[in-house]
Amino acid sequence: MQMRTLCPNLYREDALETVLEVPIPEEIFASTKNNKSWQNIKSWMKSHTEKSPVALFGGQNTEIQLLFGVVGAPLIPFPILSNHRFSQKSFKKIPMESSMAKYIVQQYVAATGGESALNAIHSMYAMGKIKMATTEVIEGNCKAMKLKSNKNGAGEMGGFVLWQKRPGLWSLELMVSGWKISAGSDGTVAWRQTPWHNSHASRGPPRPLRRSLQGLDPRSTANLFSNSICTGEKTVHGEECFVLKLEAEPSTLKARSSSNVEIIRHIIWGYFSQKTGLLVKLEDSHLLGIKSPGNDDVFWETTMESAIQDHKTIEGVNIAHGGRTCVSLFRYGENSENQTRTRMEEVWTVEEVDFNIKGLTLDCFLPPADLKKEDEGCVVVTSKNGGRNAKSPHKIRPNGSARVGAAKGVSKVVAIDCEDDHPEVFEGDEEL
Repeated sequence: MQMRTLCPNLYREDALETVLEVPIPEEIFASTKNNKSWQNIKSWMKSHTEKSPVALFGGQNTEIQLLFGVVGAPLIPFPILSNHRFSQKSFKKIPMESSMAKYIVQQYVAATGGESALNAIHSMYAMGKIKMATTEVIEGNCKAMKLKSNKNGAGEMGGFVLWQKRPGLWSLELMVSGWKISAGSDGTVAWRQTPWHNSHASRGPPRPLRRSLQGLDPRSTANLFSNSICTGEKTVHGEECFVLKLEAEPSTLKARSSSNVEIIRHIIWGYFSQKTGLLVKLEDSHLLGIKSPGNDDVFWETTMESAIQDHKTIEGVNIAHGGRTCVSLFRYGENSENQTRTRMEEVWTVEEVDFNIKGLTLDCFLPPADLKKEDEGCVVVTSKNGGRNAKSPHKIRPNGSARVGAAKGVSKVVAIDCEDDHPEVFEGDEEL
């Protein structure tokens, strides 16, 4: 499938084509102009100011907000060192589980091209296509509602562009069904920008983009797991793998927490093939609690599993060119009727990769001019039936609507935005 970098001029048919900031799949343009993706792209390119982004959202776009907030640009909880040396002759003075992990990481470095090849990469560019979908919603004691599946061709299509420069400099632009999310890090602060939320910084020190560690940046992956422990073996997709584990320190979790939101844990597992030495699965799980009046605290548990596939050698470095991420977002606390489990998935394919990009300076990673950190105050969002929900960890702007669109069915968990890993959430009696 080809990625389109130009689209027809929206004002004059005989004018030059418009250059797209983010290439998108060709099939988005193949259908008629009544196609919703085309209409979204058309309105996005014409003007961001004619209508409030929140006012434009409705129905299917509420789902896109959820997908963007959870799957779009999640971060890894550990800063990555760039000057780590993988060659170590002796592991005698360190615990067995740590020495095994270091040996497995050495094998991974060799499988992805070797330390010399990885050290020769100072910057990277990747472009590809993605397809996202909310596949299932389970509420209270009700039966699961199957919504859609990427396997059947359903889902929201789009593309992404990633630029990265060591150490800690990255920039991501992702556009799905005409809506765009931007995120990045200048080495000092990590930030995110969406159509319905001004630019805002994540809490704590800047951290790497999870998408980079899904087979696109072997050196950062090796650096990440250099301090892990080996917890055993497991079969993944019919392949015997070693399992490496990393758990965030309490001080790291505290730096990312606020007065209203506590990050309780964040754990990462890497599954490395015993046959090839490559990373074939990346899994992480984090749990946060949102404080509410009384003893009705609400907990959100997010689990992400990424199958990393289709490795190809680019300039001597083994890069994954495809994969699938499955996400489970579980809300519990209060009572069983308010429990909600939402499942999402993303399928991605990398179309282009290049290294050592000339002209990629620090200016390319500067945060937006309107970047600011949100206040730690929060509000209680009230549902249509008057029930009070868990506090949102950030303020909702007066000119923004807490209810962002309608769909058919029953109440659905909606993520207005994610500041760091804190989902700004509410329960609405919106129809799915």
